[in-house]
Amino acid sequence: MILRRSWLRINPASLTLAVLVLVVPLFLSGAPILDLIELKTYDLRFLSRGPRRPSPAVVMAAIDEKSLDTEGRWPWPRSKIAALVDTLSRDGARVIGFDIAFSEPDENSQVALIDQLARRVDALAIRDQRLADFITESRRHADNDRALATAIKKSSAAVVLGYFFHMSEATLEYRLEPSEIDRRLKRLAASKYPVIAYQAPDTGAVPFIRAHAPESNLDAFSDVAASSGYFSLRSDPDGVLRWMPLVIQAGEDLFPPLSVLCAWHYLGRPRLTVKVGRHGVDGIQMGERFIPTDEGGQLLINYPGPPKTFPQVSVTDILGGKAPRGAFKDRIVLVGATALGTYDLRNTPFSPVYPGIEVHASVIDSILTQSFMARPEWSKLFDLLAIVTLGALVGTALPRLGPLKGLGFAAGLFVLYILAARWLFVNAHVWLNMVYPLLGLSTTYTALTAYYYVTEQRQRKKVKETFRQYVAPLVVEEMLKDPGRLKLGGEEKILTVLFSDLEGFTTYSERYPPHEMAAMLGEYYNRVTEQVFMRWGTLKEYVGDELMVIFGAPLEQPDHAARACDAALAMREQRLALASEWASVGRPQLRARTGINSGPMLVGNLGSRYRFAYGVLGDQVNLGSRLEGLNKVYGTEILVGENTARLVEGEFLLREVDMVRVMGRTQAVRVYELLAKLGTPVSLEQEKGLKSYAAGLEAYRQKSWREALALFGQAVALWPGDGPARTMAERCVIHQQTPPPAEWDGVFEQAFKK
Repeated sequence: MILRRSWLRINPASLTLAVLVLVVPLFLSGAPILDLIELKTYDLRFLSRGPRRPSPAVVMAAIDEKSLDTEGRWPWPRSKIAALVDTLSRDGARVIGFDIAFSEPDENSQVALIDQLARRVDALAIRDQRLADFITESRRHADNDRALATAIKKSSAAVVLGYFFHMSEATLEYRLEPSEIDRRLKRLAASKYPVIAYQAPDTGAVPFIRAHAPESNLDAFSDVAASSGYFSLRSDPDGVLRWMPLVIQAGEDLFPPLSVLCAWHYLGRPRLTVKVGRHGVDGIQMGERFIPTDEGGQLLINYPGPPKTFPQVSVTDILGGKAPRGAFKDRIVLVGATALGTYDLRNTPFSPVYPGIEVHASVIDSILTQSFMARPEWSKLFDLLAIVTLGALVGTALPRLGPLKGLGFAAGLFVLYILAARWLFVNAHVWLNMVYPLLGLSTTYTALTAYYYVTEQRQRKKVKETFRQYVAPLVVEEMLKDPGRLKLGGEEKILTVLFSDLEGFTTYSERYPPHEMAAMLGEYYNRVTEQVFMRWGTLKEYVGDELMVIFGAPLEQPDHAARACDAALAMREQRLALASEWASVGRPQLRARTGINSGPMLVGNLGSRYRFAYGVLGDQVNLGSRLEGLNKVYGTEILVGENTARLVEGEFLLREVDMVRVMGRTQAVRVYELLAKLGTPVSLEQEKGLKSYAAGLEAYRQKSWREALALFGQAVALWPGDGPARTMAERCVIHQQTPPPAEWDGVFEQAFKK
């Protein structure tokens, strides 16, 4: 009576409140899968917005496929980079930014070879001033690093070099001494943020992104460059790059990225300040321009469009004098790789193959045009209000409209909110959460619809849910047309049962925790059960790693035996596919044993008036279970009884394995192996092996052990994986040594149940 009153207190208002109580904390704490879906909706908003015109101030000198084909594979001699700097400078570039690090001496330099020659000349005591002058001049021309340093120093453009951070000690293959880290940081000291402004006196620990050590450029380059900015990027958990860290802390200092420094030099090097508020970083102040960030100092990247949205000029065309005159005048020129196959390709909302150089260009574009994507402080409160408002609107309207009209109302709100969120994204550059408000709306509608469904059709739903655990949905619908066939006690019918067990699965419990075991078993059951349901089989039960299926009931199926055999073969295909997938992730290999038998059985509700239990009973059911266990003896996967073999004759490829007297039965039964559907291609070796086995079995029953052994051996040679042939060959050896009694009838006695 208490339960009854509790049920009656459930109403649309309480259900709506329950949904909101569930969704709001979920939003506040965050659910990884929902947050991932939200990220995908963010990407879709970019795609729906489409490309926009970027700032004309940014152009890329692209190390593309054409450049690599013409100039040779990367890395190039630094003399070639020096020539690029000279050419860009002559054309009037205002800023040259390198999305490349020069942290090691030039691999292509011939200086070491010339020095070796000079030492050899000294060792030979050759005194020739012309030779000495030649060596000195050759060394000067061969020093590619010196050539690049000279080009950077002489350039009329502000040259900003790129470098990267090792974010943790674990990412290094070697250990850096603290003194070396300090030396590298001092090399970058001139490029750190000059001012950090704390906006609140009670600012706590700021969640800066921290790095272990920089991989900076050689001193020869750092000393003459205008600045050095990092090009390190951080992708979201799904691998998509949506944020650019504008502040990274290394040691006690804060450092800016390549993109910020390029824009800073382009704008005349205004005052550059990191602004820190009560909860973390507020943003970067660059003169009159403010760049909003999250509390960790990351900027949402406002991508202008897909790859090649920014103008690009191939580096080989620049070096060859083919670039249009004035193409780089008063512009920021970013030098970096765009060729497919280079490591600097990123996954972004617009494309999974997006050059890293264009990521930096996108940030520069946002700074110059002041077009920033943002998640303002008020957006989280707005998201919360949207969750409550949409849920409350549906909860109020649905009781009045009913489920069908309510669906139209809920769908309208759903679409309206999506359009509003997209409009704000495109026009106000604001990112509002889509997933949680729409989840609240959808869940409220679903809960209220389910409430009406349960209260108005409780009895029909109960019947459906009772049978859905046994059979496919189509079978449920058929059963509902005649519920009388489910009478207590059942009826006798000719049916087919299938038993299947995963061999050795329980032994994996020593290697895998219970939850992983359950996940693996569930994945396997999902696949094979789908195959059973596709053939209208009735799933009796799962018992550990074993399942039992009935064919021919509760719906009449004249071809129940064929359906069972077809299901067994399909289950084998699914097991093999799953085993292949598991092998790639180090999971155990699967091997199954299946037994199929047909015959008269008692089928129906074999439970009580207190609990429904649909199933089958009978000697033929027990025989099906014994056949499943018999696979262990013969090294087979699918064994069928003689009744089943007779029913499917002409439809499947079967071979008689043996005559067996299973435990608990006095009458022997012929046992067959199910190999494939008839018409499935069989190799010539396998076909010959089957013939040898059949002849060997005949000789075996005639007690011609030597002849049988030779034939079984021939079968194994033709088909090495033939388990029955190996088993029977071993028996021939045993019988040769210890002959069976004279009254032996050729029957194998199964002395175990499974």
